[in-house]
Amino acid sequence: MECWTDVDRVPRDVGPSVVTIGNFDGVHRGHRSVLARMVAAARAVDGRAVAVTFDPHPLQVHRPQTAPELLTGVVDRLELLAQTGLDAVLLVEYTLDFARTTPEDFVRRYLVEALGAVRVVVGHDVRFGRDNSGDLSTMVDLGRRHGFEVDVLDDVHGTAPTQRRWSSTWVRELLGAGDVEAAAEILGRPHRVRGVVVHGDARGRELGYPTANLGGTSGMVPADGVYAGWLRRVSLGPDEVDGLLPVAVSIGTNPTFDGVHRRLEAHVPGRTDLDLYDEEVVVELTDRLRPTLRFDSAEALVEQMAVDVARTREVLADGPLSVGGSPAA
Repeated sequence: MECWTDVDRVPRDVGPSVVTIGNFDGVHRGHRSVLARMVAAARAVDGRAVAVTFDPHPLQVHRPQTAPELLTGVVDRLELLAQTGLDAVLLVEYTLDFARTTPEDFVRRYLVEALGAVRVVVGHDVRFGRDNSGDLSTMVDLGRRHGFEVDVLDDVHGTAPTQRRWSSTWVRELLGAGDVEAAAEILGRPHRVRGVVVHGDARGRELGYPTANLGGTSGMVPADGVYAGWLRRVSLGPDEVDGLLPVAVSIGTNPTFDGVHRRLEAHVPGRTDLDLYDEEVVVELTDRLRPTLRFDSAEALVEQMAVDVARTREVLADGPLSVGGSPAA
């Protein structure tokens, strides 16, 4: 998949293309349903399937104090988009200046002149252009004037009994409650957090359970608790030795030792020989084992950690649900 980070970097011979527009935070199953449809439409006209997306998220620019925590950073968003069969992504830097673009100027410059769109795939609630003044009727009208069709998609819903529309907002709610299993149903994969392994207090090593502490994370960190999952080392392929490792993950402030900083720490069961410092890693969370608890002593904590590690081995015994974010079979 090609990625263009500026409209002026789009090759002149891109068209014809089938285009969709969105933030695609999390690249969940609803997103992938839309993208699969547009990829099929592009193949039918011997064209390219192109997604236009934005970084940073528009709400981080307009309302940074209340903007939602993103499910995926831009690196993971692009990696997941590449797995959908898209030919290219136009990653637009979202600024206040860009936000002043009128709906017509956006369509003309980005979709028509740059991408040669012959079909634009959108939802009923599409909004675009200055002050979100462009809507579905605007897009249809502009399509008539500029020679592209507009394909309107219905929302994609979960199965009974919920029947709720699949959305990034729903995934955030579930992760906020620590329900990574239900989040994975909507995402079509385990939720992931990316970061660089940094030095911590070394308390886990002192207790016999060394941990990799993630710093500079991207991707929403779920509710405090203990989880099972997988750690992928970005510098190694998942099929390489130690490229993909099972982990027991603690998220929280470590209340037993009166900690104040919230951390994500991952322990690889049975391994005390790993040196992961300064490595970029991706942690995929598959199961929540328990909430964070305060123990009366270090000894009581160690006893519980042994239980957590045993439970981690048990739930991960069948191997990873996905490797590198690919949907489970």
